Amino acid sequence: MAHSGNPIAGTGTGSSPRQFVARAANLLFTLSLTFVGLTAITFIIGRVMPADPVLAIVGDRAPREVYEAMYVKLGLDKPLIHQYLIYLVNVLQGDFGKSIMTTRPVLDDLIRFFPATFELASIATIAGVFIGVPMGVVAAVRQGRLTDHIVRVVGLIGYSVPIFWLGLMALLVFYARLEWLPGPGRIEVYYDGIVEPTTGFILIDSPTTGFILIDSAMQKEWEVFHNALSHIVLPAAMLTTFALAYIARMTRSFMLDQLNQEYVITARVKGLSEMAVIWRHAFRNVLIQLITIIGLTYASLLEGSVLTETVFAWPGIGQYITNSLFNADMNAVIGGTVVVGICFVGINMISDALYRIVDPRARR
Repeated sequence: MAHSGNPIAGTGTGSSPRQFVARAANLLFTLSLTFVGLTAITFIIGRVMPADPVLAIVGDRAPREVYEAMYVKLGLDKPLIHQYLIYLVNVLQGDFGKSIMTTRPVLDDLIRFFPATFELASIATIAGVFIGVPMGVVAAVRQGRLTDHIVRVVGLIGYSVPIFWLGLMALLVFYARLEWLPGPGRIEVYYDGIVEPTTGFILIDSPTTGFILIDSAMQKEWEVFHNALSHIVLPAAMLTTFALAYIARMTRSFMLDQLNQEYVITARVKGLSEMAVIWRHAFRNVLIQLITIIGLTYASLLEGSVLTETVFAWPGIGQYITNSLFNADMNAVIGGTVVVGICFVGINMISDALYRIVDPRARR
């Protein structure tokens, strides 16, 4: 009896202050290493690209001495490692440099454009989860039947069809032909500036954009709210198609695996209802895996909505990075990429934390 009690005692020490500090230190070290690696890779790629930031500033007709003076001013005459260390110190102080394209600090631009991407990706992820998860569960339960085939075809189409083509077709049908929904953009020009930012959060209270839906609803500007909502339908629907296709496919695969487990057969033999077997037992184990899938989907929508934002002229961070790249605005490109990478890492951390909450084995 004394020997069998040792593992329990050892398990209890897992939550001791010393181990908690060790875990926190390990997490901080991992985050620091990830941040340094992310900024280093992004910075080096930005520097070795054929785009010349000096020419983007002074123009290709500038005298040689003007070009060389700007070259030195930007610090491009220093070794690459020295340039990176200067950039890293500035980033840690919140300074991503100044954008050539907008002539504003890159951080101000990111604060201005990121809410539009966040709003679009969040709506698409939520809709994808609420539609894709039930689709996957139903397809697994009705494996081999018509419902299963329909879900699989929808998933294949949503995951395979190029999103820019799907967006163009949606604009052609619902905007140009049927005129059910408005065209590109986030809001009509004549509504711009009516809603003043009031929430107090820096991303929401951005001087020119912010979360239009939230601000317009809080100020009871229902015409602005309806216009903003109608503009977000098509781009959100395109991203939702991708999200629900992936989530439905993975949910179906996970459910098929769980429905073939012995505990499901045992639950059915005991006389439990089919709904209880599916949702109370099988789906609870699937949920653990789905947390990771949903987190990865959300992160991919935040970083991969460039084509959707371009097609629908959506003023998000994806379009900002793309336009900056075309204009050789490397400060903006590097800053935007770093912010998106930080979001990706943050979402993965949240997914990991939720995984530990749902699954007690992970906590042990």
